[in-house]
Amino acid sequence: MKWLSAGLIFVNLSTVCGLLLGMAGNGLNELSAVLALVSGGAFALAAYLGTSDSSTRPNISNSPAGESFILPPLKRYRHVWFWAMAACFALFALRSFCWLLYVDGEQLRIQSPNNLGDLALHITYIRYFANGVSLWPANPIYVFSEHLRYPAGMDLFNALLSYLHVDLIRGLVWTGLLASIATFYAFFRWGGMFGIAGFLFNGGVAGFEFLKTLKFGDYQGGKTIAWKSIPLTMFVTQRGLLYAIPAGLLLLWSWRERFFRIGERNRHRAPLPFWVELALYASMPLFHFHTFLALSIVLVCLFGLELVNQLKLTFDLIRREGIAGLRSLIIGKTRWGELFSDTRIRKHVALLLVSSVVPATFFVWLITDQFHARSVLEWHPGWVQNDDDFAAPFFQFWLMNFGIWVPLVFALIGLSGWNAWKSGWRWGKNLPEDVAFLLPASAIFILAFFVQTAPWGWDNLKLMIWAYFLVLPFLWSDLIIRWSMPIRIAVWIALFGSGFISLFGGLAAGRPGFEFSDRAELDAIGIAARRLPVEARFAAYPIYNHPLLLQGRKVVLGYPGHLWTEGFEYTDTYNWLTKLMQGSADWREIARALRVRYLFWGREEMINYPASKRPWEATAPLVASGNWGAIYDLEPTAVRP
Repeated sequence: MKWLSAGLIFVNLSTVCGLLLGMAGNGLNELSAVLALVSGGAFALAAYLGTSDSSTRPNISNSPAGESFILPPLKRYRHVWFWAMAACFALFALRSFCWLLYVDGEQLRIQSPNNLGDLALHITYIRYFANGVSLWPANPIYVFSEHLRYPAGMDLFNALLSYLHVDLIRGLVWTGLLASIATFYAFFRWGGMFGIAGFLFNGGVAGFEFLKTLKFGDYQGGKTIAWKSIPLTMFVTQRGLLYAIPAGLLLLWSWRERFFRIGERNRHRAPLPFWVELALYASMPLFHFHTFLALSIVLVCLFGLELVNQLKLTFDLIRREGIAGLRSLIIGKTRWGELFSDTRIRKHVALLLVSSVVPATFFVWLITDQFHARSVLEWHPGWVQNDDDFAAPFFQFWLMNFGIWVPLVFALIGLSGWNAWKSGWRWGKNLPEDVAFLLPASAIFILAFFVQTAPWGWDNLKLMIWAYFLVLPFLWSDLIIRWSMPIRIAVWIALFGSGFISLFGGLAAGRPGFEFSDRAELDAIGIAARRLPVEARFAAYPIYNHPLLLQGRKVVLGYPGHLWTEGFEYTDTYNWLTKLMQGSADWREIARALRVRYLFWGREEMINYPASKRPWEATAPLVASGNWGAIYDLEPTAVRP
């Protein structure tokens, strides 16, 4: 885990240092980018040297499944199933990221239809940061949002790379490939081969449509299926997860090793240095807020479980000895030590949470427009089982989406509780490892099931996947591994068959690629806009791949789908923009109200506003024009932003 720790710290602290230097210097420049990356490299070296990587057996006294242990890494690597999983992961990563965005003649094309809108937004943010705008910047896709409302840490990292003259496409490809390697190894160390398969091939029963059609396809990508392929619809499209998944798994691994698998003699050899845990956890909101929320639930549950244990011991003492016992507890250091000698979980978790309050609050403040973003928490039981295309009767919804996952998890929880009780565990004794992680997994799932945590209910998957990841290692080690080989094979097929078909069917579906942008048009508009102030805002047609957005320029409105998922009420603004672009009689006043400096008139505007009177052509200075269209300066009639 040394290399994983070092790599994640490099990304983490390079980004954080770049952010702080950019805020201090009123924007990024080449010097601040170099300093940030060098600082990240120095911290990465310290993380590598400070990380202790040793394969340990589970503490049998804390786990009813004591016979399930982790073999030394070199022996595990030789296992044929490991290489089978590695080959599948490599095929997914190479196909998804080497063709993430590619040149095809005069066109830029994209491999995944799921990624058309998402990648365009990330390119907007990368180019926006790289243009040197003040940090933390105004929102480039909504004029009335004073600050960017998005955990854009990974995009800021790629912007730093661009200052080292790393090509945009190469930066996206290599970031994706290296994140895939990190994710593969993190899952292997957290959940073994079962964990890797769980990530790659999550699914229910939708993919078994293959038995009728005999054709590979992304059957889980249908409009009626909510539990879609995690690799195709989340890992590739939501760039924050490229960092958040391996970083979150590294923290979970560290806590499992620290609290349950390292014996008394090795307590001084913590898996991760405290400062590494603090950096990864406290800055997580900058990269992926839902992962930060899930990790916080894990920490609170670990703290609460041990606290309940200590309270149980205290109540038992008072019940047995009465006032004398309470007095001995208050004034007797020996008795206090007997009861509270083993509080390593509570002490470590409390220190980590308290130390994270200031930095984590700062990053949350940053990505929520300084707490001005409206709360998206809403009571919404059932996740999306009653929403639009996903709606279905209860049992049909959960069976179609998750197959046998739900009954297996219920069986695991029941078995873990029974084994813990049978082995003699009671409140007041050290926590079993499986109970300690299954409880927060249940809490995360219950929260995601009953409370909507994003404007679009489906986005609760960003939280729900962490309940799924937490369960994976214990579902295998405590339940499935106990069964005979034929039953195990049948369970693997039932759990992962649909996901396997959907994953590789989805990869094949993007074979011809999808048109993303015209290279000549994009380059010409980039050259024209380069001479204009980076803080200026443009009026243009709101579409996800508008050339202005792909060059990192601010517009009045971005793609409505992006605005909706960020929680903006944009209908009135959209109508004003339409009136402006149609050339209504009060277009000057509208331009002033929308804080427009420049008006862009190009291919999309001609198509979508064919009846426009275009009065600006007679009154506003023309600052640039070409085959791609024209840019007009509305400064005489608009307020400079």
